[in-house]
Amino acid sequence: MSDSVPENLKARVKESYDAIADTYASQFTKADDPIRLGYLRRLFQHLESNANNEAGILELGCGAGIPATKFMLQNEKPLIHVIGNDLSTSQLDLARKNLAGYEDRLTLLDGDMLSLSFPDSTFDAVSGFYSIIHLPREEQTQLMRKIVKWLKPGGLFLGNFSATEMSGFAADHWLDQEKGWMYWSGWGEEASLKMVEEVGLEVLTKDLHQDEGDAKFLWVLAKKAI
Repeated sequence: MSDSVPENLKARVKESYDAIADTYASQFTKADDPIRLGYLRRLFQHLESNANNEAGILELGCGAGIPATKFMLQNEKPLIHVIGNDLSTSQLDLARKNLAGYEDRLTLLDGDMLSLSFPDSTFDAVSGFYSIIHLPREEQTQLMRKIVKWLKPGGLFLGNFSATEMSGFAADHWLDQEKGWMYWSGWGEEASLKMVEEVGLEVLTKDLHQDEGDAKFLWVLAKKAI
């Protein structure tokens, strides 16, 4: 294991997720995941209170589309339109299969989330589940600045960050996969909350959850000023 950041970081993360897409999906994409779906229900409550019949959500790191993307698309009030982004081509291929039938309200975009570009005030909400943590932490701050611009006034951000401070951490064989090289980083609990607030978001919910294993995450639901 190493904390070094290779120059070709994004290419390596993409290559790994492409190689282990099926393994990752079998271990981490439970259709009834109580944490992700629980926070999405909170998000929907806020969106519904805005009295809009439809809402647009950008999902950063949508993966295979289960459980989060599908849960969004199944929501009826408001009716959700999703732009799902992922670095992995294989993950997006799985998403197309898993989300067949929702093509009229779903757009899938491949590529680095930090390279995305949208007009200001495009989305009612932006989410990122177990995805922003794969960026170097300086890029996480850059991304949050972009997210605030993409959100409409009163728009919502929902995502999780590493609760542990780490400048960068890499595993050579994540999930016991030969091609499972992976990278994570994080500012830690207090600094991540500060980052969210300093880019211009009001924190509505902040919780710590420890996943299976030793990883602990800070979950944040935050709102852009109206």
